[in-house]
Amino acid sequence: MYTIAALYHFTRFPDPAALKAPLEALCARHDVRGTLLLAREGINGTIAGPRAGIDAVLAHVRALPGCADLEWKESAADHPPFPRMKVRLKKEIVTMGQPDVDPLARVGHYVEPQDWNDLIRSEDVVVIDTRNDYEVAIGTFDGAVDPQTESFRDFPAWWEANKDRFHNKRVAMFCTGGIRCEKSTNWLLGQGVADVYHLKGGILKYLEEVPAEESAWQGACFVFDERVSVGHGLAEGPHILCRACRRPILPEDRARPEYEDGVACHLCVDETSDADKARFRERQKQIALAKARGAQHLTGARD
Repeated sequence: MYTIAALYHFTRFPDPAALKAPLEALCARHDVRGTLLLAREGINGTIAGPRAGIDAVLAHVRALPGCADLEWKESAADHPPFPRMKVRLKKEIVTMGQPDVDPLARVGHYVEPQDWNDLIRSEDVVVIDTRNDYEVAIGTFDGAVDPQTESFRDFPAWWEANKDRFHNKRVAMFCTGGIRCEKSTNWLLGQGVADVYHLKGGILKYLEEVPAEESAWQGACFVFDERVSVGHGLAEGPHILCRACRRPILPEDRARPEYEDGVACHLCVDETSDADKARFRERQKQIALAKARGAQHLTGARD
């Protein structure tokens, strides 16, 4: 079994570049894979590996400046969720494109998973899903507003265009693990919204702690690893990934006439050119050749 740890922490890193090499070396030494993002505003990412390796990396991160109270969410998989380890330097650990947003200054009211249902069922509360459209498409909370954004950068413009719909409402927001809401709630408070709430630990914590029979969640939660989606108890969901558009689809969607492995699915077949599809077919050929040699292609694609 592989232990998976999803983490983020906002803090001040004066020189994030100096943190990159030691993290890479530690992960390589312990066969930990995944992605970690470093920026001046903190760290974000998901990693997977043996229990001892995950513990070693988490101890290292907790020892970084301002990270002693790091929180993370764990789950498990019986196959490698990531093909390799990437530690990347970024301007933001989650990109909103709003330079004045500062989650260290203030955020909305945290709501524990066990209290979330009562809040979102209140008549004076509007519930907003801050994730991207393809994530919302496979699962969300009962009654949640879908902004239909392709990127988190689009959220401020969507709010500006729609804010009058939510006049005199309390605003409750949620995302996969909680990090987007750290920024979106800070941004809404800066826009003068008085009562802003967000789900502590995000959907993942809710699915881990709230029993299915008491749940207000419908569908599956998209995750950015080879599991593709998870459900209650963080059990792996039914979805697979279209290797062309990186959207989640169901296994039965492979029987649709638009589907070609690694080339197109019913969601993206009309979005790419013939040249794109030819390039994707060549990539699939290389994946098949790597598999025949007993090697893993860099995409990390699995059957």
